Amino acid sequence: MKTVLVSAVALIDADGRVLLAQRPEGKSMAGLWEFPGGKVEAGETPEVALIRELHEELGIETWNSCLAPLSFASHSYDDFHLLMPLFACRKWDGTPRGREGQTLKWVKPMALKDFPMPPADIPLIPILRDWL
Repeated sequence: MKTVLVSAVALIDADGRVLLAQRPEGKSMAGLWEFPGGKVEAGETPEVALIRELHEELGIETWNSCLAPLSFASHSYDDFHLLMPLFACRKWDGTPRGREGQTLKWVKPMALKDFPMPPADIPLIPILRDWL
């Protein structure tokens, strides 16, 4: 089974809320909410991939020094295994906006469980909630 490396981030605003993005129609798992991020391409570190994805998907800029490793998800789907480091980030330039048609929502940590998420993301909720 192929392992896919995906990097994700918990963007945390000044009020302690976490940014979730809803997967747009036409993508796998459309309608589910997830932490922003994306696939790590050949030659990229998870941090570099995340900085690139945040620029492409949300129109914001951040830096390696602002990404704190928090946890990771390891989950087997039907046709691949997902390995997903989750970083925490409290500092960036710009205002996040869905540049790929995705809906964004700032969510209090205790309310994360109320949003349907992909199976790999669900175990990260209590870790993030307890950390914040």
